[in-house]
Amino acid sequence: MIIKPKVRGFICTNAHPAGCAANVQQQIDHVKSQGPIAEGFKGGAPKNVLVLGSSTGYGLASRITAAFGCGANTLGVFFEKPPTEKRTGSAGYYNSAAMQQAARAEGLYAESINGDAFSDEIKAQVVETLKRDMGPVDMVVYSLASPRRTDPRTGVTYNSALKPIGEAVTMRGINTDTLVVEEVTAEPATDEDIANTVKVMGGEDWEWWMDLLMKEGLLAEGCKTTAYTYIGKELTWPLYGKATIGMAKQDLDRAAEQIGSKLETIGGECRISVLKAMVTQASSAIPIMPLYISILYRIMKDEGSHEGCIEQIHGLFDGQLYGEDRHIDEAGRLRMDGKELRDEVQSQVKELWGTVTTENVMQLTDLKGYKEEFLKLFGFGIPGVDYDADINPEVDL
Repeated sequence: MIIKPKVRGFICTNAHPAGCAANVQQQIDHVKSQGPIAEGFKGGAPKNVLVLGSSTGYGLASRITAAFGCGANTLGVFFEKPPTEKRTGSAGYYNSAAMQQAARAEGLYAESINGDAFSDEIKAQVVETLKRDMGPVDMVVYSLASPRRTDPRTGVTYNSALKPIGEAVTMRGINTDTLVVEEVTAEPATDEDIANTVKVMGGEDWEWWMDLLMKEGLLAEGCKTTAYTYIGKELTWPLYGKATIGMAKQDLDRAAEQIGSKLETIGGECRISVLKAMVTQASSAIPIMPLYISILYRIMKDEGSHEGCIEQIHGLFDGQLYGEDRHIDEAGRLRMDGKELRDEVQSQVKELWGTVTTENVMQLTDLKGYKEEFLKLFGFGIPGVDYDADINPEVDL
């Protein structure tokens, strides 16, 4: 079939296998160009890495960095749609297939498990696979991004809510379909909304994963684990600070402290890593973010400080997780968002935020770049890919 993008709202309902493979290869090439990670670092680079949520965005970049920067064996876990003869698979499916193929071509172990990482069934499959193929892991990356979670111990399904706490908040945003800059009002969360969001986006599942791996003897001496988060600054705080997501982030901090105390018994370490705002499938669904990111990208590209997912994660591994260039905040988190949060950048963001309109949005922001990055997530708009070619959507994982 000939595959063209089908965009509806903040999602693209199809993906291009060759485009996704080219996108993965670009990230591999970047990591390789930087040289080996952790040369001379005490303990060296990780050799067996488990990535929970490994198929897109920061999770995919983590798996690529571990494999091609550290020479690590990797096991990736994700929940993606496989292709059929008549329908494409999801972008994450194609990304994972391409990553596996490239890693195996270099003699690295690379296996994937496709299913609900919140479930006991998938946790059991991971344990079985590790015991059979890899042995104990020395790095666990927790990068799950889901709007809902079914608690396997109760069978109850929880849905997260992107809402402020206390009172309604009106924010500027952009309709990415019509390109109209408009105000969006988010109604305040109920107690149930808050509790549900903590259940989905908090640290409970991360804790359960680490407890299980420790119980099964699958955490190597000195094992590190990190979970990814975004904090932002004043413009994004209404939905990231005093909000349902903010409460989930507090629970993530709580979980990190609990996990860290347990890992101390094997000389390990647990850190939350705070990353830069990025065009991802998850961020596209948050009303304020497309406009904020479009303005941010314009400023950071102009000053030469912009980084994509792979640059952020390579910097995290090479400089902070397995290096000496650490930036740790008062809560013990590793900070990779320093360039975004610099006063010079944020003051420019605020200035443009107040003046951008439907009429000038293309001139004042990098909305064009935002839309290009969004399509790139699904394998479209990648240089060198023939999008008029007839291609088989069925790819083996």
